[in-house]
Amino acid sequence: MTKNDLLKKIDKYKIAIDTRRPLTTEEVKQLDDYFRIGFTYSSNALEGNTLTISETKIIIEDGITVGGKPLRDCYEAVGHAKAYDYMLEAARADNLIFTEDMILNLHKLFFSKIDEEKAGKYREIQVFISGTEYIPPQASEVALLMKEFIRELNIKKNTEHPVALAAFAHRRLVDIHPFEDGNGRTARLLMNLILVNKGYQIAIIPPVLRLEYINSISISRKNEDFLEFEKFISECVHEAQKDYCKMFRIDV
Repeated sequence: MTKNDLLKKIDKYKIAIDTRRPLTTEEVKQLDDYFRIGFTYSSNALEGNTLTISETKIIIEDGITVGGKPLRDCYEAVGHAKAYDYMLEAARADNLIFTEDMILNLHKLFFSKIDEEKAGKYREIQVFISGTEYIPPQASEVALLMKEFIRELNIKKNTEHPVALAAFAHRRLVDIHPFEDGNGRTARLLMNLILVNKGYQIAIIPPVLRLEYINSISISRKNEDFLEFEKFISECVHEAQKDYCKMFRIDV
């Protein structure tokens, strides 16, 4: 299925989903809590976090560390949950305007317990991404690239399909790689901020699709376009829609 075919199907599902709205306050709360756990678990697992989804739930909801697990893994769960809450708050603004502070806050909330000095701050060193030939920009270029990135987001938000915009935001952020660590998780938070703001569901990239996820980024870089990655993200969004329809018994 082509990217355009997927977007047409996504649009069809969104129309059906919108007929079930507005949700009650309790339904919204339950969905927020549900995805806080699922999204936190999956996004961290993609980066090698060893917590199970049940352990993630215990840490976030009960504040209890899990015996035998690295303390960093526990900190990542707590931090991601805080960043998720901020992401939802920002996404539900009436008139979303992208800013550097928004992205810095996402990273700071996620990373503060891991390394408070580097949390929410652009990197000052050259970084390298294992398993890829791609070399991120020099540290001295990051600030200017981020300003240009924010400018592009605010232009594209009114012209691009929301799913394409979300994919662009994710890919561009990981390409700039503005932080020493935590770039992937910040990018997935930003991607979902856009999706939620535009009335879509939280798109989770399952850890089982990690290889396909990485390959879609690599292929897009080699082709010097966003098509392969947009298609991958579109598939994840559509899967999220299908799950939502099952949960609320919506026929499409």
